[in-house]
Amino acid sequence: LEAPKKSAAATSDVGRGRRPRREHEGASDGGISDPALQKKSGPPAALWISLGVVIACVGVVFFFLWPKSSAPLGVGQSALSVERSAAPVAADKSIAVLPFENRSADKENAFFADGIHEDILTNLAHIAQLRVVSRTSVMEYRGTTKKIRQIGQELGAAWLLEGSVQRSGNKVRVTGQLINARTDEHVWAQSYDRDLTDVFAIQAELAKEIANALSVALSPQEKARLGRTVATNPAAYDLFLRARAINRNGNDTREELENQEALLKSAVTLDPASARIWAELATVHSLFVFSYFDVPEARLAKARAAIETAQKLEPDSPDVIGGLGTYYYYGLRDYPRALEQFSRLVRQWPNDFFGHFMTGLVQRRQGRFLESLANLRRAAELDPGSPELARNLVVSLVQIRRYAEAITEQERRVRLLPESMKESFELARLKFFLNGATREGDDLMAGPIAERAGPAKAAGYRKSWAVLKGDLATAARLDREYPDASGGGIASAAQPVDSALLGATILAAQGDVAGARARLEKYPAELRGRLVQEPQNVALWNWLAQTEAVLGHRDEALAAARRAREVMPETLDALAARGPRFSLAFVQAWTGDQAAACAELKQLLAMTGVFNVYALKNGPTLFPLKGYPAFEALLADPKNNQPLF
Repeated sequence: LEAPKKSAAATSDVGRGRRPRREHEGASDGGISDPALQKKSGPPAALWISLGVVIACVGVVFFFLWPKSSAPLGVGQSALSVERSAAPVAADKSIAVLPFENRSADKENAFFADGIHEDILTNLAHIAQLRVVSRTSVMEYRGTTKKIRQIGQELGAAWLLEGSVQRSGNKVRVTGQLINARTDEHVWAQSYDRDLTDVFAIQAELAKEIANALSVALSPQEKARLGRTVATNPAAYDLFLRARAINRNGNDTREELENQEALLKSAVTLDPASARIWAELATVHSLFVFSYFDVPEARLAKARAAIETAQKLEPDSPDVIGGLGTYYYYGLRDYPRALEQFSRLVRQWPNDFFGHFMTGLVQRRQGRFLESLANLRRAAELDPGSPELARNLVVSLVQIRRYAEAITEQERRVRLLPESMKESFELARLKFFLNGATREGDDLMAGPIAERAGPAKAAGYRKSWAVLKGDLATAARLDREYPDASGGGIASAAQPVDSALLGATILAAQGDVAGARARLEKYPAELRGRLVQEPQNVALWNWLAQTEAVLGHRDEALAAARRAREVMPETLDALAARGPRFSLAFVQAWTGDQAAACAELKQLLAMTGVFNVYALKNGPTLFPLKGYPAFEALLADPKNNQPLF
């Protein structure tokens, strides 16, 4: 491993460990929280990034007819050439493992049943000849009353595995039955009653039975891999499954990451020979850096030690390869080396979504959007029901302004979750980005879904919508009544400076400059204090630049904006570098250099990114430019809202 670099701490991202991250990847690291320009921070609850678009969970993705490849898709396989089909086609050696039923008397053991289910899926996914429908796609069928044939058709699977887990003390019973989805014929059923320490043998036997039934020849390497265990200590395995449940359900806050870290550290103490647990711990340490939750040098040393231990134990394990890739990605921002590891996963396990997905995320950071889009589509084909993969697909489409395609994907999500305020809001926002349409959003804000969302939650979305439309009087009123309300891109109370910046720009745009400055006057000292400890935190530099600009401190604002660009150059991260560029344009606009601000914006609108002409026109973020001829010309130019590719 290369020595940890003192690179910029990362922006929010998607894709950690085996579970895609719940937050999408945006374009910036901090800044004014105009909802149209903001990115929700996360990999775990990271700083709310104000310049990215919050594209919420999108639904079930159409599959794409795609040439199968044993390597990440590249320039020769342009995403533009992909044609979509209405439904996947079931291959003879395709299987979906439906959620296992928890039959334990203690219902809290549901995490254990889910863990067994996920490990069986993982074992099968590492058999090269099998196409295995991923976990996120099958989970919606928990407790379903749909017929076997319908499930098989929807998932594009020729075979289904149903099962259950019953745990009592140190004993476990796992049952499984394999069903031909095309004929509804039950091929075989098996029940395993073992000691808890034999649970891995059960998983391996199930995988071998399935391979045999589907006439799949296992290579010696695959047979050996099926025989490997996560842990030899049952208590360590239990802790590992609890940590993975946090990861699966969304370790999006510092507290959740800390809980996950504590569980994994206890697990490796009990079972120090578990490469998989060490690799998972390395990923958690890397995410602390990526999310600005810890001092990079100290945390990277922990990540490095954990992944090196995992490598010594099982260098060829897919979990270790993936852990090394995430260390390079989240910890070091070393995208070429990260890509090497994820490419290994794709070559060795071409039918598993994870390698394609992470390859797509890396390529997006490298500015290779068409290649990224192709790999994200391939991942979505392999995991068609994953909202996380679908959301990342939409994020990429928005980055290149292919709004119509993004709308199609989001409409599908809304049909799946008709009561979700979040999903409906995202659809309204995408339609606004496409042509400035406001009817759908207006109807949503006045309709029953908003009413059922509750006063504070609805206020957050209404505030966000008012800012998008340019209804600043309504936005200011809602900000006074519900200062901590968040929704649809409005910053949360977790980052008060973000909310304060938005509120200040609204006040200033209405003529209350004194009120705007009063709202921000305490933040420069606070931000500078944090920067002493976190000098590479680009979000803090962006917030400092924009805060100083609203306060009228031109020299301080320009210095902070330039420092943000030094910390996050485009050569380091094409995606995140858009934020510092916008911060510079913001500072120039608010300190009277309108020509320079418009020149910077012209370049930004010619690049991939989340900047939308309708949002720039209506929102308060760049109100000092309103009426300036060059600014109005940029917004009126049709090419600035047309697809880039």
